[in-house]
Amino acid sequence: MTDIAGDTAPPLQSGRIGGALDRIPTGAKVFLILGICLLPLAIIAFFATIRTAQLADEATRAQMQVTATESARKLAIELVGDMTALRVSLNALESDPGDAPSCARAQGVFAPQAAMGTRFVISDSTGRVICGEPLRAGAAPGATKPGTAIAAHLIPGQGLTLSTTSTSGRTNAAAFFPTRVLAATAMPSNAPLPYEAHLVLDRDALLLHALPPRTALERRATINTVIGVGSVVLTTEVQGAPITSPVLVALLLPIIMWAAAAGISWFVVDRLLIRSLRQLRTRVANFVPGEEIDPGTMQALPAQEIRELGETFRAISRTVAEHEAGLAEGLVRQTKLTREVHHRVKNNLQVISSLINFHARAARSVEATQAYASIQRRVDALAVVHRNHFAELEENRGLSLRSVLGELAANIRATAPEDAPIAIQLDIAPYLANQDVAIAIAFLLTEIIELAMTVNPTANMRISIAAADVADRAVLRINSPALVDNDRMRALVAERYGRVIEGLSRQLRSKLHYDPMVGAYEIAVAVTGRD
Repeated sequence: MTDIAGDTAPPLQSGRIGGALDRIPTGAKVFLILGICLLPLAIIAFFATIRTAQLADEATRAQMQVTATESARKLAIELVGDMTALRVSLNALESDPGDAPSCARAQGVFAPQAAMGTRFVISDSTGRVICGEPLRAGAAPGATKPGTAIAAHLIPGQGLTLSTTSTSGRTNAAAFFPTRVLAATAMPSNAPLPYEAHLVLDRDALLLHALPPRTALERRATINTVIGVGSVVLTTEVQGAPITSPVLVALLLPIIMWAAAAGISWFVVDRLLIRSLRQLRTRVANFVPGEEIDPGTMQALPAQEIRELGETFRAISRTVAEHEAGLAEGLVRQTKLTREVHHRVKNNLQVISSLINFHARAARSVEATQAYASIQRRVDALAVVHRNHFAELEENRGLSLRSVLGELAANIRATAPEDAPIAIQLDIAPYLANQDVAIAIAFLLTEIIELAMTVNPTANMRISIAAADVADRAVLRINSPALVDNDRMRALVAERYGRVIEGLSRQLRSKLHYDPMVGAYEIAVAVTGRD
């Protein structure tokens, strides 16, 4: 046998993959295919929506950048201008502490903001106020290095203090700007969006403008702008495009559309195609030969093509029903013919048996009478099998060996000589056999019984059929003292009976075993079941 495993491995593997795919329901395969095909479109639409939101955020950030720059510029102009005027007055008062015009100029610069809490002070190294008024303890600046241009001190919740020192360090000046002054100064001329502004210095922060509390889905953009006064930074926050219900819907809509498209497609295919095919398959599976599929059920299918397929099945069922009717009619005719043939064969065998019996009575010698009896026993054996076969013709289960051998034994007893009656004991299990096996068994038993009767006409016999080791076999056994090995037995087997017995055993397709010490023949015969 040629080994072709190496050549056939890839096809077997692909066959296993195809078999796995074939086991998936068609509806699931349709859903998977549509889902895979539509998923790239859903992903593209999803990221396009995200990019649109990003562009909106970038536009908002660009507008806020303009607003933050304007606010920082206004703060820088105001604060640097005030501190520059204050430094001029500081330098003049350092040279002449009694320079009243210089002090008046400083007061004039800060006068417009004084009503909102803006204060300034110029003092010498001992802390004596030269011009202005002392600042509150919390608003006073810390120590400033000589020559420092502007030093900033942020007071959370209050305001901003700016200070400067003369070159010699003998005189210093400071100005306090409250929160509302700084907020009003930093207010842009045109703020397109609500915003929040802080002045940040190191870890301190001063709130100028506030937004409502942040919500769970709110996003904010932050812009840091250096004012140029000390190290103060203006931090501006603006609300990004909010993640509202429309935005969430816009983000989820591609995914929802993808799932809906795949689901609707599956639903349509399942309802119009797969479900109809299941219904049609159920009707075809429940089809009984000889019946016709109901045409009304075919019209109820939603798909036109499947209705046409259903009509095709209905036409086939009608054709099958017509053929079944024809076959049934032909079978009836054939049964009648078979009955007639069997009846005539039975009658012919009966006529032959009667003719043999008639000639046997007219025989003039014992040898002729025995010859006629021997022939009649064989004809009777065939007739017995034929009658039983004709009786079992309706069921066709096989011939009952118990009935056949019982009738055969009765016929043999009837044809035995009156002065030498033969005793036959039967022990037959209820097995069934076909006609060919039953005929061979009947002829084989007839030959062996006649052999025993020839050796010893008054010998007793026992015929039995029992179970064998194989399920479809039974053991046929006949034993008699007349079959014990002796010279006459061997002579009869060699001259007359041996060849016939051997031929019948070959017809039974089994080996015939002979036990010369007990006087028994045994053979395994084929059976079709039990009665």
